Amino acid sequence: MRALVFSMWASVVFVVVSLAWGLAAGSQMIVFDGLYSLVGIALSAVSVAAQRTVAKGADASYPWGRETWEPVVIVVRSTALGGLCVYGSVNAVREILHGGRAVSAVSALAYAITASLLSVLVALVLWRAARSGSGLVRAEAAEWGGDAAFSLVTLAGFGAAVALESAGRGDIARYVDPTLVIIVSLAYLWIPIRLFRSAFREILTMAAPRSVVTDVERLCDCVRTTHGFAESFVRASTVGSRLDLELAFVLGPRTPERTVESFDAIRADIDAQLNARNYHHSTSVVFTADRHWVEWAVT
Repeated sequence: MRALVFSMWASVVFVVVSLAWGLAAGSQMIVFDGLYSLVGIALSAVSVAAQRTVAKGADASYPWGRETWEPVVIVVRSTALGGLCVYGSVNAVREILHGGRAVSAVSALAYAITASLLSVLVALVLWRAARSGSGLVRAEAAEWGGDAAFSLVTLAGFGAAVALESAGRGDIARYVDPTLVIIVSLAYLWIPIRLFRSAFREILTMAAPRSVVTDVERLCDCVRTTHGFAESFVRASTVGSRLDLELAFVLGPRTPERTVESFDAIRADIDAQLNARNYHHSTSVVFTADRHWVEWAVT
């Protein structure tokens, strides 16, 4: 929660600085940067509200928990940011067709240096906080990481504009600002597309990442071998920061323990191993002597 609030206030500072600086320098690129951050502020506020909702946990209305709000918010924010990127690139093309835009290149270069340093600092703080597993914090960190990368691109572009003006080629320097808008907005577009794809997979309860599924399958293989089960199956999906698991074990002729108490002991062991892996999970463990009841797990 503190990481999201930090990101929101960092965005406020970024918006004020970039909009004021962009208008003073006459740079569409800097103004676009400010507008992108302005939209981010509103969406960060939504993320904070969603995180508070998720923290309330399960109740009668949300029997499986509230983690679905995480991917829903990410879909909304990625759609909004993607739309802004498309708008920015279209507007920049119009600028180029009308002869470019004259900007204060030295002032714009100073902004690019400031923005690069700020973005790198915020991204590092958020990536560290994202280790807790929150999808919303990871989304914030990814956006600030993108800001940092493209601030460096902006830095190079305005550096080129200063060089062109110094060489007496102000006519070419006029095209630097709208060209940067096109490059950065189209490159920024990859971030919301990637976030949208990942979050939409979670809303559709598609399979968890392959690395997670493989890890859980190995755990189940060990349990199967240790306790003499004939087969084991895994069904896994992620919803926000929660990992949903349904694990099935088929009893075989070499399964010696068949009491409810022994099955509960196995469940407790599986739960402990999942917790040791730092999974925030909701797990159901099924035992059956008839493979028919777990055919859902067969691929």
